[in-house]
Amino acid sequence: MTKKIRVAILDDHQSIVDGYVYRLEKDPQIEVTATMAFGEELEPTLEKTPADVLLLDVNVPISSENRNPYPILHSIPKLLQAHPDLNILVISMHAERGLIRAVMDAGASGYILKDDQAILKNLGSVVKVIAEGGVQYSQVAHDQYARYLSEELLTPRQLEALSLSAAYPDATTSELAKKLNVGNSTVRNLLSNAYIKLDVHNRTAAIAKARQKGLITPNQPDPPA
Repeated sequence: MTKKIRVAILDDHQSIVDGYVYRLEKDPQIEVTATMAFGEELEPTLEKTPADVLLLDVNVPISSENRNPYPILHSIPKLLQAHPDLNILVISMHAERGLIRAVMDAGASGYILKDDQAILKNLGSVVKVIAEGGVQYSQVAHDQYARYLSEELLTPRQLEALSLSAAYPDATTSELAKKLNVGNSTVRNLLSNAYIKLDVHNRTAAIAKARQKGLITPNQPDPPA
């Protein structure tokens, strides 16, 4: 039996949470394992109930007593370090370029806008992409983030991460991080930025395109028969 993708949700609007759960539970490959309304619940919940994908709103209160926003830019790298197999998808009503940049730089795997009904209707498919190490954006968020990245070439560190990914195609994010001697969130950030620059959505496609462009070592030719 195929292992289900475990999804946790942090959002303080119950109607929105109910909508996510309704869409996700229509897919037999996905299981919603936890829902939370306050940021202070997140870390202890993930300790007790591990997840593969976290749907995260950017503007939830810390607690019922402290209504200030939960500091996700501080928390995302810590969560990814503590839970190497976790993938974070931010779903937000905010489309500011600086916020999208900061969230992605922190290590998130995607940024979807709450008014993007077309993509939310296929939330199960989006979750599967994220769980497999891919990235996903609403078009507006993609365009905003692409403007930040502009026409910048792949950095040496991004090329190093892609080169290692090509050499060890079955390596997990945690294993790549150890080889690069960096944190898990740094590897996610290096790869997700490379995906944007190469206009692809996952590691396999990024490796193929980088090879096509001559940016990393090509495949060895098959030996003669």
